[in-house]
Formats: sequence, C-alpha cells, structure tokens
Amino acid sequence: MSTEPSQVTGRARPASGALLLCRAEPGSVVPAARLLHERMLLARAGDAWSVLVPEGGPWRSGTDPVDRVVNGWAIALTVGVSWPVLALWWDGERAGFTLAAGFRRPVGYVWLADGTPAGMEEAMRTFADRLGLDPVLDMQALEELTEPDSAADASARLSGVLAVLTRAGVSLPPGLVPGGNADALLEAARLQPDARLIGADGGGGRSATGGDERRTREQSRARQRAHEAGETARPEGEGATDAGPSVLRPSRAGGPPAVPAVPAPALAQMAAGLPLVVWGLRHRSGGWIVAGTLLLVHGALTLASHTLTHPRD
Repeated sequence: MSTEPSQVTGRARPASGALLLCRAEPGSVVPAARLLHERMLLARAGDAWSVLVPEGGPWRSGTDPVDRVVNGWAIALTVGVSWPVLALWWDGERAGFTLAAGFRRPVGYVWLADGTPAGMEEAMRTFADRLGLDPVLDMQALEELTEPDSAADASARLSGVLAVLTRAGVSLPPGLVPGGNADALLEAARLQPDARLIGADGGGGRSATGGDERRTREQSRARQRAHEAGETARPEGEGATDAGPSVLRPSRAGGPPAVPAVPAPALAQMAAGLPLVVWGLRHRSGGWIVAGTLLLVHGALTLASHTLTHPRD
C-alpha cells in the first residue's frame, strides 16, 4: 500500500446530497417527478437535459442513506418513459452515481470520500455505452476516474463525470456542484429563470418564482375563452365529428363503439412498482418501498379513472 499522504486528507467532508439528471426537457420531466411526492426544484441542465434538486428529507431525517433513496427515485422516474436518469449522490463516506434506463438493470460506480475507486471498471463501459458516449475519447476520460489519484476526492470524481457529459449536452446551472450543501444547491436552482417547484403532495411543475405560473394560467384562460367563442359561433349540425376524446366513436359502419385501450403507462407503473416494493421489504429499504408504492398507487388510480370514464357495456 502506498505511504504517500493523501492531498485531500483533512478536507471537510460534504453533507449528504444528490442531483438527478434527466435526459429530457423540463416539461417532460414534470409528470414523472410528481410521482415521487418529494419537494424538489427542476431546472434546465443543457441541451435536452434537466436537473432535479431534492430537499433530501429521507436522508436528512436518517430514515435511509442517500444512495438507496436516489437509486429508487432514478428507477421510478424512468418507468414508462424513453429517457434515462443519472443520479449523482454523496455523503460523508462515499460518493457515486447510478444510471437508470427503463427496465434495464441500473449501472453505477462508487468512490470513497478521499476519491479511492470502489467500483467495477466494467460499469464505466456500460455507462458510456448506454449514454452513447464516444468509445475512445470519453471512455478514456472515464477510465482515468477509476484509477488512484491522491489529488482527487469523491466530489472531484463526480465533477469529472460531469465534465465528460458536457460533450453529451449536459450543462449544469451555476452553483450546482457535486458535494455541495443541499440548501446551497436549492438556492442555486431557485435562481434559474426557468426553475419549477415540485411539491411533496404530488403537485408542482409551477414556476419557482410564480411569474411563469400566472402567465400560464392567463394563457390557458385566453385559449378557453377562444374555444368557447368558437363553439358558440359554430352553425348547428356542423362539427358533429369533432367530439372530445371521451366520446365513443363507432369503430366501423354499424359496429359497436370503440373503447379506448387501457393506458400502457399505468400498466408499466404497476408492473415496475411491485418488484420495487418486494425488494425494499426484503432489504428493509424505505426509499425503495416508497418508490414502488407510489408507482403502484399512481398506476392503480390511472386504471380506475380509465374504467370510470370509459365503462364497458
């Protein structure tokens, strides 16, 4: 074992925290983020990337370690969508990342607080492949993060991962730095002009400042008034085929009305939720249990709503 003193020894270890990078526009992330029922801020993080900054209630209260919680969140966010989620996390002893993509097995890597690699090199190759990174230049940079470096602590390793991802379009807003304090990260995200607040009650998607929310409501009301005015002015008998989505239309001449199919995302959520709950119970992980339960409940509610609005004869 090397006797060279670590240059990072003596540095203050960061408090627990996390960032969730989604390879999608913020508007596409909002519906999935609501399912977590956690207070978060959502902001743009580059070209076709978004970042979720959680308050971190579960690990701040000591209920579960940060890595277990955010790993469950990353998996829950990708159910029923086509984009991946990269969860970056850190605590006083370790730091790492987990990449989740649909029903594929998550892949991740871990470093000790002083930057010592504690993961499998093959995981980096899988990580690069799933994100479509350059197999030569990007892979070389990632492999360097798996080698000993006394000058790089765990936070620096995560920053190195983000540096590689800049070539894939990632650009975190100023102040969102791995290893940072949760309150400082939230404040940095809140300063972004397009930041949106996700509520613990499952609501959200509104502007963190409230201005965009008011403009959206005004635009929605204007569109509604225009729509109602158009319906009033429409001659009688015209537009008989312009029925809303809840109206059952004949599937063929003289045939029975076509009943809309059961929403596929609801089935996917329930299919993914049950294994997560079982896994969480076996490993006594509250984060996984919560993530799985949320998926089950949301999927069940969606199916129940579909049944009530589209009853079968």
